[in-house]
Amino acid sequence: MSNKEPASATTVEAMRKLALVGYFGVIALVILWQSMLSPHPHVSSMWLSVLWLIPLLFPLKGMIKNNPYTHAWSTFIAMLYLMHGCVQVYVEPEERLLAAIEIGLVSCWLIGSIFYARWRGQQLGLGLKKRKK
Repeated sequence: MSNKEPASATTVEAMRKLALVGYFGVIALVILWQSMLSPHPHVSSMWLSVLWLIPLLFPLKGMIKNNPYTHAWSTFIAMLYLMHGCVQVYVEPEERLLAAIEIGLVSCWLIGSIFYARWRGQQLGLGLKKRKK
């Protein structure tokens, strides 16, 4: 697909669904990881779950309402979880599977959100203003 060729409505919708699967998958993984699968031995599981969920709640409303702008800026939050997954793969051998799942879900969120924001923005006629020379 070239830059000039608009994406089809089904392609845009597929990217939205990919983003939502990744986003809500990360929320579910955080809750399961911190509370049941691998709770921290010295810190309250509830406290860690809440701490890791707070950033994920900021884009919730816009993600549900299919706001392309929210999808775009939510990728900055996704990077926090991508970094966490990459560090865990390297540092914690016993948590590599959970970290790999986190990386996969965040990748879905990132790819889906980036393409959804771009293509849905094009459909709506949104974009950055060009500077006048």
